[in-house]
Amino acid sequence: MNALPIDPHRPLRQDGEQSRERLLRAGLALFAQQGYVKTSTREIAEAAQTNVAAISYYFGDKAGLYRAVFFETQGSPQDDLDRFQGAELSLAEAMRGLYLGFLEPLRQGEMARQCMKLHMREMLEPTGLWEEEICTSLRPMHDALVQVLCRHLGVTQPDDDIHRLAICLSGVGVYMHIGRDVTNVVAPALNDGPDAPDRWLDRLVMYGLAMVEAERQRRLGHSTTRPTSR
Repeated sequence: MNALPIDPHRPLRQDGEQSRERLLRAGLALFAQQGYVKTSTREIAEAAQTNVAAISYYFGDKAGLYRAVFFETQGSPQDDLDRFQGAELSLAEAMRGLYLGFLEPLRQGEMARQCMKLHMREMLEPTGLWEEEICTSLRPMHDALVQVLCRHLGVTQPDDDIHRLAICLSGVGVYMHIGRDVTNVVAPALNDGPDAPDRWLDRLVMYGLAMVEAERQRRLGHSTTRPTSR
């Protein structure tokens, strides 16, 4: 997850992009709240203070607008990969880059919540974009993280436990989004203040390094409880 490129606090440009950006913002809010099927182009146009013809002009149709909302509001997957997959990075730097990709969107506040809600709706009410997201974004990110772990653990070919470790490391970052409402109830101070993402980043890097070290020790035979591979 990359930082959202649509800044809700940035003044809209007084040209053709003004309507397009407003449609993206309105589409994100409505699609996230109501889902694709229950949201009409007329509703989106009214919320964006433009006309339905603008949707056709900029996006072709409702499906084109939905696609733009789904992919454009989360940034480029390559930006996330570039943060942590560099061969010159130390493991700590790679972990920092990995979790930075998860945490930066949270600075966008409500837009980050809407993006997560939209993705959850897409999983429950699929239009086909979730499968594309897995192939074009999530799988490349997983594969890149696996290669980082192989490099730092001295493993030539990834095995099941490398994949498990990659999934666990990513899962912590994902929970920062899907579990945010829970955190706000059980420990609200953790998300308070503009520097909350920075505090989270430091801790997630520390926890991530601890998980990698635990796997390193397990491979060296220093663990007292060796899980059975399945």
